[in-house]
Amino acid sequence: PGRIDDSLPFYPLRIAVLTVSDTRTSETDTSGGMLVDRLTEAGHELAARAIVPDDVEAIRGQVQEWVADDGVDLILATGGTGFSPRDVTPEAVKPLFRREMDGFSI
Repeated sequence: PGRIDDSLPFYPLRIAVLTVSDTRTSETDTSGGMLVDRLTEAGHELAARAIVPDDVEAIRGQVQEWVADDGVDLILATGGTGFSPRDVTPEAVKPLFRREMDGFSI
C-alpha cells in the first residue's frame, strides 16, 4: 500500500508554479525553483511560473488565469501561508475551490 504501481502508464502533467511573496525574485525564489526541479525530474512539464505579491487579487487573478488555460493541468503554490496579516494565499484561493481534499490542498 502507498507504493507507485509501475505497471500503470505514466501521464506527464503540465504544471504551473506560483510563488506568493512580497520579497522573492526569480533569482531568490528557492521554493519555487525546488518545485520546478522536482516536477521536471519526475517527468512533468513546467507549463508556467509566476511570482505575485501577498495580495488577494493578485493571487486570485493568477490562479484564475491558469485555471482557464487548457495548457495547465495543475497549479502548485508556495508562500503566503504564514501567520502574518500579509499571508493571504488560503483566503485568496479558497473561494475558487469546487471541492477540497483535506490534507492535500492549502
